[in-house]
Amino acid sequence: MLSVLIETRNDEEGLARTLASLIGGAVEGVVRDVIVCDTGSTDQTHYVAEHAGCHYMAGGVADGIGQAKGDWLLLLEPGARLAEGWIEEVAAHTAKQTMPARFSRARANRVPFLARVFSGNRALAEGLVITKRQAAALAKSARSAEALARGLATRRLNAEIWVAPPK
Repeated sequence: MLSVLIETRNDEEGLARTLASLIGGAVEGVVRDVIVCDTGSTDQTHYVAEHAGCHYMAGGVADGIGQAKGDWLLLLEPGARLAEGWIEEVAAHTAKQTMPARFSRARANRVPFLARVFSGNRALAEGLVITKRQAAALAKSARSAEALARGLATRRLNAEIWVAPPK
């Protein structure tokens, strides 16, 4: 079972888009819980999370890891959307792997090579599937979900993600 963690700050619209892409996973029983870790929103992020049935908490992703019920975590940026087929791919990965994994960018969402090289690459842009144990160990020294995801060796999943637009 998978716990989804989304770290937010004034992301009500992006959060709604991300949560909509997770509905299939909840219906199939792959997504056990969704935790929205809010770092100081002043918009309606709280209401979006509550109306969608998420567990909302003030604080960073390190606090959310402790509340997660699943053995595996899926960390996403608000605004990211998982494409069809992600459920089967994540279920297969979590059944036989222990290595963290990231999604592949949707073809229409891919950035040209030079633009990737010269832009600030967001570590969570392609999401992160990681065991709760690994995430808890990394969270001791990471102040945010982005910091937790940075520099990890990961496997590439054969499932696509529409990356959240930069803020």
